Amino acid sequence: MGAILGMSGAAMQGLFRNPLADPSLIGVTAGASLGAALVIVLGASLLDGYTALTAVSAGAFAGGAVAVVFVYRLATSATGTSVATMLLAGIAITALAGALGSLLEFHADNDMLRRISLWKMGGMDGANYPRLLLATLVGAAVLLALPRYSGTLNALLLGESEARHLGIDVDRAKIALIIWVAVGVGTSVALVGTIAFVGLVVPHIVRMLTGPDHRTLLPASALAGATLLVVADTLSRIVLAPTELPVGIITAIIGIPFFISLLRQRHHYGMQS
Repeated sequence: MGAILGMSGAAMQGLFRNPLADPSLIGVTAGASLGAALVIVLGASLLDGYTALTAVSAGAFAGGAVAVVFVYRLATSATGTSVATMLLAGIAITALAGALGSLLEFHADNDMLRRISLWKMGGMDGANYPRLLLATLVGAAVLLALPRYSGTLNALLLGESEARHLGIDVDRAKIALIIWVAVGVGTSVALVGTIAFVGLVVPHIVRMLTGPDHRTLLPASALAGATLLVVADTLSRIVLAPTELPVGIITAIIGIPFFISLLRQRHHYGMQS
């Protein structure tokens, strides 16, 4: 899951040509959170543990898929798919999903509120072999598919018109990238909850260290994302053992200071040059 989030974040930053972009900009994270909250509030408590977890995961994936479809439809017109419009549509759908989720939380009881809160924080405590198999299959597909678009993402750094002059079918590439990122991130949120930090900061840090070439950036972001999440999960299990902290809290605690220090170094070197 860490590898998927890291590589998906790098792909979205290349697509939007913005190093501060992340997979949530296409609405998949907010939609998945809303789907999970909807299932929790509407009856997951009536099911046994494993069935309830499966139902919540299915609801999260469905919610993420619906949100991405809405974003894509809003950004697509007869002239093609606008990245700028997609960004604004993603912000709008994310805000709408957040408002609907808050409405569900307002009507939820204390047990439901706790389950929704823990889901949003993310965690690996629901791991089992069937879910691991699903994660492996989806992860292998995403991690093999996205690097095929490294050249396209490199060309898009020059601009869409320049990429078209180089013979790249930009609209088709956008659709493919959005689908693969939606599948990967939707599965991640469905299996481990919301872990927002990895997809945003890991690609940004890797880009500072390796450069903007997506042939290197994509696999390096996958490796760095996986490493960060494994380290964070290990710490979440031992810091307050036997209590397991939500892994999303640990990723933020680990990554944000390092990210800020890199930004300060970059600013310092920029001032010197």
